[in-house]
Amino acid sequence: MIRVSNIKLPLDHDEQALVSAILTCLEITSEQLIAYEIRRRGYDARKKNSITLIYTLDIETRINDQLLEKFSGSQSIRVAPDMEYKFVAQAPADLQQRPVIIGFGPCGLLAGLVLAQMGYKPLILERGKEVRQRTKDTFGFWREKKLNTESNVQFGEGGAGTFSDGKLSTQIKDPKLYGRKVLSEFVEAGAPEEIMYVSKPHIGTFRLVSMVEKMRAKIIALGGEVRFGSRVDDIHVEEGQVTGISLANGETIRSRHIVLAIGHSARDTFQMLYDKNVHMEAKPFSVGFRIEHEQSLIDKAQFGKNAGHPILGSADYKLVHHCKNGRSVYSFCMCPGGTVVAATSEEQRVVTNGMSQYSRQERNANSAIVVGIDPSDYPGNPLAGVEFQRQLESKAYLMGGENYDAPAQKVGDFLKGDRSEKLGSVIPSFKPGIKLTNLSDALPDFCIEAIREAIPAFNKKIKGFAKDDALLTGVETRTSSPVVIKRGGDLQSVNTQGLYPAGEGAGYAGGIMSAAIDGIKIAEAIALSINGDRG
Repeated sequence: MIRVSNIKLPLDHDEQALVSAILTCLEITSEQLIAYEIRRRGYDARKKNSITLIYTLDIETRINDQLLEKFSGSQSIRVAPDMEYKFVAQAPADLQQRPVIIGFGPCGLLAGLVLAQMGYKPLILERGKEVRQRTKDTFGFWREKKLNTESNVQFGEGGAGTFSDGKLSTQIKDPKLYGRKVLSEFVEAGAPEEIMYVSKPHIGTFRLVSMVEKMRAKIIALGGEVRFGSRVDDIHVEEGQVTGISLANGETIRSRHIVLAIGHSARDTFQMLYDKNVHMEAKPFSVGFRIEHEQSLIDKAQFGKNAGHPILGSADYKLVHHCKNGRSVYSFCMCPGGTVVAATSEEQRVVTNGMSQYSRQERNANSAIVVGIDPSDYPGNPLAGVEFQRQLESKAYLMGGENYDAPAQKVGDFLKGDRSEKLGSVIPSFKPGIKLTNLSDALPDFCIEAIREAIPAFNKKIKGFAKDDALLTGVETRTSSPVVIKRGGDLQSVNTQGLYPAGEGAGYAGGIMSAAIDGIKIAEAIALSINGDRG
């Protein structure tokens, strides 16, 4: 196959236009073209009223060799890479101990699936509930303010990404095309096929639920095991080698290959690992607020007269501003046509996050507007960032009325430092509810100063971003893990052999796709380690 990139066509082109573009680009006739497949479709919306689609295609012709010779040296016409995933090993027939995976979010899910596909029959332990019961618990909290600390937005089958926009884009380098493996498994489990080629793929919460169930069933059919309600309270280490774990129910499980795919909110597990002297360090993360606008405003600002076009869907944005005080403010986890959701996993704390369904048809757009901070802002031991987050979440709980409502403020009032007394045109989506207040005290002064500078700057890029009636809701604290559990080149803990820190919680991913890719890398490292131990 020949890969051709950077084919540009108008937004409303027909299929024949794509064929004509192929023939023109390769200088071939229609008789010489056998087939083509779309590998990527993005768009250029810099000119809002003249948006262009940009394609990468894999093409088969009757003269592939001649064309590759003719266009040798071209950056846009080359041999299509082999996209098929290759397993690095197969489990030995007399495997003595199964690898154990702690956590069943995107990282644990893909680590478990790939290990199962290689025959290693992993045991997966998830402290929360299976995804449908977890969904009931989460929606129950949003409606009735009844928090289950072991089954919520953060904990349970599917991980925190289950209640999100389901974005599948990532900026990490992926030379081995692990992302293709992830997307293929998602499509097989019921995701729309378009995620294989659109530039900004997403799935949405409701589709993620059924997909996770199907992938769990696949792991079990391949000999793996998944246990819910299985919180790990201790790890066993002998002479620097992990040998097993203890569960909250007192059960002990022996294994010399244990994956830590615990997510960024497993604070009690962080503490346990720190107490066991597993090496970890504090790392930067970000805090801020959720901001809501009418989705129609964002669509018009980004797409002009093309707003509402079915190929474009609901518009998103990505913003960053470097402030005079040396801080950076940026948009994070932007959810077009979505809702702001309650995301705490601890009692008497308020945490916000964003969520969208696949259709992205809710009234509002939302994103986090967050300020980057680093360990110098919360000096102490490696877990000082956890305490920093908790303090902000507890303050938000108090400001919201001590009933899990979130403190909120109109943007116009926030910029002036005035308390909001009534809502404007933007109707809040946060459940359970909001309490209008003054958010000036919700974050450290340097964060408030930076966000107040950034919002008007963002308004220059997206007209209406700083409109008085836009709404801020606090607080967003769980942007990423506050710690990094250090690992070496073999992906094992630098001081605890056989322990594999992985995914977001360990500080090695940021989102569904990067966490899933890290899970594949971990699965491969374990397989090679087990087989190497035998050889």
